[in-house]
Amino acid sequence: MTDLQRVMLLVLVIIVAALIHFLKPILTPFLVSMLIAYLGDPIADKLEAKGCSRSLAVCIVFAVFFLVTLGFIGVTIPLIGQQLDLLVQKLPQWIAAFQNTIEPWLQERFKLEADSLPMAKVKQLVSDNWLAAGGLLAEVWQRVTGSSMALLAGLANVVLIPVVAFYLLRDWDILMGHIHDMLPRNWEQKVVHVSRECDEIVSAFLRGQLMVMLALGVVYSVGLSFVGLDLALLLGMLAGLAAIVPYMGFIIGIAAASIAAWFQFHDPMMLFWVAAVFGVGQLLESFWLTPVLVGDRIGLHPVAVIFAVMAGGQLAGFTGVLLALPVAAVIMVVLRHLHQSYKNSELYDTP
Repeated sequence: MTDLQRVMLLVLVIIVAALIHFLKPILTPFLVSMLIAYLGDPIADKLEAKGCSRSLAVCIVFAVFFLVTLGFIGVTIPLIGQQLDLLVQKLPQWIAAFQNTIEPWLQERFKLEADSLPMAKVKQLVSDNWLAAGGLLAEVWQRVTGSSMALLAGLANVVLIPVVAFYLLRDWDILMGHIHDMLPRNWEQKVVHVSRECDEIVSAFLRGQLMVMLALGVVYSVGLSFVGLDLALLLGMLAGLAAIVPYMGFIIGIAAASIAAWFQFHDPMMLFWVAAVFGVGQLLESFWLTPVLVGDRIGLHPVAVIFAVMAGGQLAGFTGVLLALPVAAVIMVVLRHLHQSYKNSELYDTP
């Protein structure tokens, strides 16, 4: 690579980074559309191989995706809403139970002062503000819907995502072909090789890890329902979502479910059954779900996963959290190739 090519590449990277920074407020629907198109492209390719036209294949993929999404939302949202209402009712009771039972034990066991655990103030604060959350949300919703510009922007994003995703999915192979043709000929082989590795890892995460999270959410919710926990669906889905970070879903889920089970039943035996549910879920994840759905293609260390998620949230909020692990997987592939190039270079071999 000549000095001029290096400068041009650096300028191009700076321009792209600046565009992403300044256009960040409008990028979310396009990123979601790209994600949908990326996930749907292999299915559309298989339908094409069976004789469907590309447009018909895309229509079939969109119909299935829409029906599955609509069914999932229709089933889970009302149930989760009921669980949130139940949580609003029970939280002050749990704080009162903590104040009457656990707080005196802590004071006696650790020789704490009576005012060192101000649970009465916490209870009053929760009672005054938690129950008012519904009114606050209603006020926020009224303000949002009362602003015609905000409402139109939200509706525009909802309409824009499927439209952009449809055209991206229909022309995905054409776009990839154009990008391939734009590659410098002396970089083509290397870039294609690295891109295939990145695609394998990212697809393993997106199609595999998301299925693992959904499966764990179902396993935890059903298991906690058999135990008799009132907040089974809410806590199970929370643990499934937290499973995006290795072991985080297990830790958060078993801690939250144990607290809820103790305050609901006051029976140590129920804690055993809660632990059994999460133990079964962890065994399923380790020995069946992750090996079958994901495999060992991602290869990110748990510490790297935690750092990537936190860094993504810090840099780009919720969108950054969603993109953190795919981007980290791509960076891992690039760094692996850079490391190999370094070991093959004169800099490494020079005594």
